Amino acid sequence: MADVRRVLEARLRTAFDVVSPGADPVLRPSDHADFQANGALPLARALGREPREVAADVVAAADLDDVCASVEISGPGFVNLTLADSYVAAELAAVARDVRLGVAPVAEPRRTVVDYSAPNVAKEMHVGHLRGTIIGDALCRVLGFLGDEVVRENHLGDWGTPFGMLIEHLVDVGESEAVEELSVGDLDGFYRDARAAFDASEDLRERSRRRVVALQSGDVETLRLWRVLVAESVRYFDDVYRKLGVLLGPDDVAGESAYNEMLPSVVSDLEAAGLLVESDGARCVFPPGFENREGDPLPLIVQKSDGGFGYAATDLASIRDRVDRVGAARLLYVVGAPQSQHLAMCFAVAHLAGWLPEGVEAVHVAFGSVLGPDHKMLRSRAGRSVKLSSLLDEAVERAEATVAASGRDPAGSRAAVARAVGIGAVKYADLSTERSRDYVFDWDRMLAFDGRTAPYLQYAHARIRSVLRRPEAVAAGAGDAPVAPSVREPAERALALELLGFEAAVRAVADELAPSVLASYLYDLATAFTAFYETCPIAKAPEQATRESRLLLARLAADVLALGLDLLGIEAPDSM
Repeated sequence: MADVRRVLEARLRTAFDVVSPGADPVLRPSDHADFQANGALPLARALGREPREVAADVVAAADLDDVCASVEISGPGFVNLTLADSYVAAELAAVARDVRLGVAPVAEPRRTVVDYSAPNVAKEMHVGHLRGTIIGDALCRVLGFLGDEVVRENHLGDWGTPFGMLIEHLVDVGESEAVEELSVGDLDGFYRDARAAFDASEDLRERSRRRVVALQSGDVETLRLWRVLVAESVRYFDDVYRKLGVLLGPDDVAGESAYNEMLPSVVSDLEAAGLLVESDGARCVFPPGFENREGDPLPLIVQKSDGGFGYAATDLASIRDRVDRVGAARLLYVVGAPQSQHLAMCFAVAHLAGWLPEGVEAVHVAFGSVLGPDHKMLRSRAGRSVKLSSLLDEAVERAEATVAASGRDPAGSRAAVARAVGIGAVKYADLSTERSRDYVFDWDRMLAFDGRTAPYLQYAHARIRSVLRRPEAVAAGAGDAPVAPSVREPAERALALELLGFEAAVRAVADELAPSVLASYLYDLATAFTAFYETCPIAKAPEQATRESRLLLARLAADVLALGLDLLGIEAPDSM
């Protein structure tokens, strides 16, 4: 079973090549047919010919008899394509027989490292970590489903000068008390208390500086205390990840400290390659094409004037490690848009140094911010960053109230449904937004059972499962499923075409690194099913073949919704 759109594009591209090699068919859905090819217009301009003449030549050269019922030229030179019912039915039957629901694995899988989430040790995970965590998780799920060997890496901030202060604060309050404070998730309180004590005491500041030296020189006791901070923080982060329902776990941690031993070689190898330049005492690389507002070249600071290493050195070391040791063919950095320039400069330097060789791709998967109702960064009433754990708890509480008020409250499962709906609502509101854009966090909108929301999709899935469980539906589907389902009614055909678009949506997520494509597709699928259900009786259809066909359409809609939501990391309850 092949993606219908790809079949049409391939055959039209062959036809366009007859007219002029390299032309693009530019295939889009159409209100006047199933698809419309617009490529004849730009090609006609390039050739100095009439668009309708070019379109006629393309149609004459196209091999579409077994796929399309009609191929017509309309308007100034559009080519309208209507698929044959027999072709749609046969492709749908193939999807029904496929455990992957028509989504074939990629022909050439790649080992892909996905760097995402990246909270800081001894600091709270807040709403600013939400987007990177769930976008990264969705990409890992989709790429893994398509066959890539996905390596998840959580680049924790677990090293640097603040740890002198944090370790000394741990010593001052007592290790047992500090562990207890961290174990209950009060990372914000621990860090604020440490900072307040640091700012108020010259003695603590001096001890913290000495502790940083001890940490960097490998002092055994200092490293032990540092590991306590890291372990308690990772344990807390894992609780948040499980609450959020993402794949990240302790085994995926690849903190900044993991690259410490590689940093001197980063500097020495850049120097050997003639790339290092001293600037104001710091050792930098000036990659071509990066300038400040005054037009001066921008430096990437690899080693600071005091001999310490900056973030750039760690990021360059991680690139080398992921390419050389992990063997990655692609590196995805799911990091906020403000880091675009820094990452672009790191990638540029890595290319100059030969650490990103030909055939290895490094991509910044940038995303926007989560805003409050005032269209500013989402904050708590106290003006602080919203704790991610608290946000998720509130999502579940609000969802439980919404589910109860809606009357959709299956006995004995309200808590489970509330978790699925609440967490799903938060995820879908984020993932359905084009990732480069900011969005406003709105509880009422994201928890609604209508519109582009997770509750709408989850309820659509649960409703289909409920229909399929009804005795009359079970009886109607007792026979073998039809070899080729019927798509004679407009609503049947519309649902069938949506189902056949699943593979294209999943592949678009991987190609464009855009989970919003799949989120939008699932909404369109649920909407198509609603129209189908309202106009095409299933169990009460007059003929057995029609009942079986419509049951198959319903089952496929439920299966695709469930799999699609799972690829976004969203649960699909069977009853609500």
